[in-house]
Amino acid sequence: MEFESRLIRAIRALNRHLPAERKTLATLLREDKPAVRGRDDTIQRIKKEELVKIASLIPEEYHPQLKLPIYIELTPDYGRGISRIRGRIECEVVLKLLHKPGASDTIFIYRDDIRRLRRELPTATQYAFVTQEL
Repeated sequence: MEFESRLIRAIRALNRHLPAERKTLATLLREDKPAVRGRDDTIQRIKKEELVKIASLIPEEYHPQLKLPIYIELTPDYGRGISRIRGRIECEVVLKLLHKPGASDTIFIYRDDIRRLRRELPTATQYAFVTQEL
């Protein structure tokens, strides 16, 4: 039990940079200086060019539903170099950006695709550290 509580505290510490609340694409597109506030109280800017790129990949009706940043979930549970993306619209954005077919509520991407995604959307994506329920 002690190990589990230490592990949970460590994961929370790793995720302090994550936003306290994510914003929708529609909201961020209307802002002069698009940004979210991290749990650690930092302001994290999201580049307008990235928002416009994302907006071009999905129908406008999805803009009020897509929450940003998109989380790239990392955990040893998936295997080395594998990350998970969750959310139907989030997956659609990532698959289109990576020029991959398919549609799903959850996708797993590998190290090369993670690098490509982070190069394309460095401010609109965030790493999130997760583990299976203890």
